Amino acid sequence: MLVNINSQNPDARKIAQAVDVLSKGGVIIIPTDTIYALACDLYHYKAFEKICRMKDVRPDKANFSLLCSDLSNISLFTRPFDRSIYKLLNRALPGPYTFILDASSEVPSVFRSRKKTIGLRIPNNKIVLDLIDKLGHPLVVTSIHDIDEIKGYPTDPEEIDEIYGNQVELVIDGGAGKIKASTVIDCTGGTPVITREGAGDPDILN
Repeated sequence: MLVNINSQNPDARKIAQAVDVLSKGGVIIIPTDTIYALACDLYHYKAFEKICRMKDVRPDKANFSLLCSDLSNISLFTRPFDRSIYKLLNRALPGPYTFILDASSEVPSVFRSRKKTIGLRIPNNKIVLDLIDKLGHPLVVTSIHDIDEIKGYPTDPEEIDEIYGNQVELVIDGGAGKIKASTVIDCTGGTPVITREGAGDPDILN
């Protein structure tokens, strides 16, 4: 089912509808400030497994990210980090960046990599922030790739619905997506390192 939500002024009833789907263990497709993504409730493992099947990846090999609402939300799901890292996050977020940090025990073990790290984002997208706020905790997400690998990421929500609509409970149309994923910055080694250049300006580290 395709549901149109205004990205600047999200309809509270439609947000509640999507949160109801998530809280019952459903998988939805959401816009972000970069590309469209598959999303589920952090605490619904079966929904996570469903996304893994869709992505054709084993759950123990999945490197999905958490979408958080603010820095205090991030700090709950990570181990304490350096003040300089906090300043970097504060400078970059909300925005098109994913930060790899050491996961705290608040993150269900299935979502931590073998290195016990986790990728976290605060997207600059009001639809997503309203979803997280209403749900009360982060979303687990992974990007959607186009069937045509040359295209990379699909940007048209109606096209996304045609491809994936019968595999998920809800597709949110929040306008055209972008063609670049987030810039990934690994902060687990002391000095932040960009491991994937994407939509976020790499000069954020300077």
